[in-house]
Amino acid sequence: MLRFLAIFLALALSLFAAELTPPGQRWVVEPWTEAVARVSAATITSFDASVVASGRQLLDSLTGRGVSIEAGCNGLEAMILLAAAMLAFPAPWGRRLGGIAFGGVAIQALNIVRIVSLFYLSRWSAEWFEWAHLYLWQPLIMVDVLVVWLVWLRWARGGTRAT
Repeated sequence: MLRFLAIFLALALSLFAAELTPPGQRWVVEPWTEAVARVSAATITSFDASVVASGRQLLDSLTGRGVSIEAGCNGLEAMILLAAAMLAFPAPWGRRLGGIAFGGVAIQALNIVRIVSLFYLSRWSAEWFEWAHLYLWQPLIMVDVLVVWLVWLRWARGGTRAT
């Protein structure tokens, strides 16, 4: 357990530090955030053609109003925690990498739902937007990480149950 915690902390701190460097921001965070904005816009345009992505912003082309996806809201931090936990756990490398891939998709899928809902909440009420942004969605993303981690743990161990 102590070995897992030490490796997890070392990996998480290293990945967070790398994310915060200028090259990490320029080559990973900024392109990732813009991609999240484009996917969010594509999701919304399936039922609302007036939405466009501009850089990291999601905008209503008719009113010019929208939301900006900032660092911390692009799902990368949640993915870093999940990846650090999966890499630190003693499991076969194929299961670790498969878990990171599946977990990343699960986190980003929920994050897209989060961004779309916040986009529409921002149109309706600034107060409700702030509440949902700070108190609803942040914990739900972390719960998503925990659930993915727990499902992965079961799979990584071969899905066996104690009898």
